[in-house]
Amino acid sequence: MGRTYFVAGTDTEVGKTFVSAALLTAAANAGLQTAAVKPVASGCARTEAGLRNGDALLLQGAMTLELDYQQVNPFALEPPIAPHIAAIEAGKQLSVSRMAGICRGVMSAGADLVLIEGAGGWRTPLGPRVLLSQLPRELNTPVILVVGMRLGCINHALLSAEAICRDGLPLAGWVANFAREGMARAEENLATLEALLPASLLGVVPHSETRDYREAARHLDIRPLLPA
Repeated sequence: MGRTYFVAGTDTEVGKTFVSAALLTAAANAGLQTAAVKPVASGCARTEAGLRNGDALLLQGAMTLELDYQQVNPFALEPPIAPHIAAIEAGKQLSVSRMAGICRGVMSAGADLVLIEGAGGWRTPLGPRVLLSQLPRELNTPVILVVGMRLGCINHALLSAEAICRDGLPLAGWVANFAREGMARAEENLATLEALLPASLLGVVPHSETRDYREAARHLDIRPLLPA
């Protein structure tokens, strides 16, 4: 069985899927077999095949293993709102144990690197007293933190790292993603994050209008994620 990581973000819209796809591409470029799961996704479109989420489809296209969509995104919700609210409106219950079972199935499918992408930030609720952070805890997976580089990111990154470590999971690395352009004092903010976050910086992804994850892969170093 290969290495599995949970990909968390400092907030929503920080580029978790984009960075995950870039990490998968970097691993594939190194000759590794890859797979990914986005257990829950809201903002899905109705298609002839059923509800489909753009982020999950992006991951499905970036990985090397061929998996059914239901394995990649077992909980697909239509409205682009918080997952627990979308689930209530759809009359569905978001089950951490079911998510964990599907993730374990993918983890045992033979990939060298498996990424499980979260939704929103670390404490995204799935229901009453149920948080998405319970999933990586149940799977006991190290965490990769995607930091959206913008004003306020230092506080968000440090609080996320503290919560991850408090939950007993190692922070395996972090990625600085410039999803937006024009951040003031970017280098100074990067230096502060490097000094304060207790994990390796896996790469700095510059802002790009094309948002080509294959190009972003060139800015990542996956060696800290692989066996020595």
